[in-house]
Amino acid sequence: MSARIDPTTIVFLTVPPLLWAGNAVVGRVVHAMVGPAMLNFLRWLIAFVVLLPLAWRVLRPTSAVWPHWRRYAMLGLLGIGCYNALQYLALQTSTPVNVTLVASGVPVWMLVVGALFFRAPVSRAQVVGALLSVAGVLLVLARGDWAQLLALRLVPGDLYMVLATIAWAFYSWLLLGTNEPRALRANWSAFLMAQMVFGLAWSGAFAGIEWSLGSYGTITWGWPLAAALAFIALGPAVLAYRFWGEGVQRGGPVLAGFFLNLTPLFAALLAAAFLGELPHAYHALAFALIVGGIVATSRRA
Repeated sequence: MSARIDPTTIVFLTVPPLLWAGNAVVGRVVHAMVGPAMLNFLRWLIAFVVLLPLAWRVLRPTSAVWPHWRRYAMLGLLGIGCYNALQYLALQTSTPVNVTLVASGVPVWMLVVGALFFRAPVSRAQVVGALLSVAGVLLVLARGDWAQLLALRLVPGDLYMVLATIAWAFYSWLLLGTNEPRALRANWSAFLMAQMVFGLAWSGAFAGIEWSLGSYGTITWGWPLAAALAFIALGPAVLAYRFWGEGVQRGGPVLAGFFLNLTPLFAALLAAAFLGELPHAYHALAFALIVGGIVATSRRA
């Protein structure tokens, strides 16, 4: 499909990277308080309760979701059960810099998954856009000095993040289902709840396995963890997924993938706002490269 970019689409695809930048920071802050799978489960449990008053009809036996349960079970597995659990798991052993570096491959995975599994053609403009966008992310991670990239060392967490980005690529392409029940597609809360019902089951199963293995000990309850859960449930979960789903429908998975590379740039801005780390000239250049990648891939082949 050809990408369609307009101010509304830009808003829908820009808000999720901003919220997910905060999600990565919070996930690292609380990694010693709760296990990654349990953190993901608690996050979506709270989101489920928040969304229930708006989309409780999805749970009725006559709901349109049940005839299409396989599709929503797969969306719930990839987008809710796997992606963030793998990201939180990656942050247990990897640094935020490395995790962001690995995640910068999302546009490439979008192209590869689309071409191999969804028969989506890859245009020269999309390839150019991928190179520009990834270059912008690498510039942020190198802090303007390309030699710093040579000092990066991969750890097991980086492999988890690779798996997370592949899962997200499949999830984004599957959002373009052609036989979507109109009652679900027309209501964003119902569509998200349809995924969440199954995603909560998947994330609960993963949390149970993690708990039974005793890999991450007990949960350290307190206001810091409560505040973190409130933020990641309302912002990076409910709001970000709502905006991402609409943005993918409008602009397509490939274009949406390039917007994800705004995440490290937003992380730098958040560091400037909350940690006193002022932005540098290379941040402006990186922003120009990332935006250039978005513009290039949004052009018709």
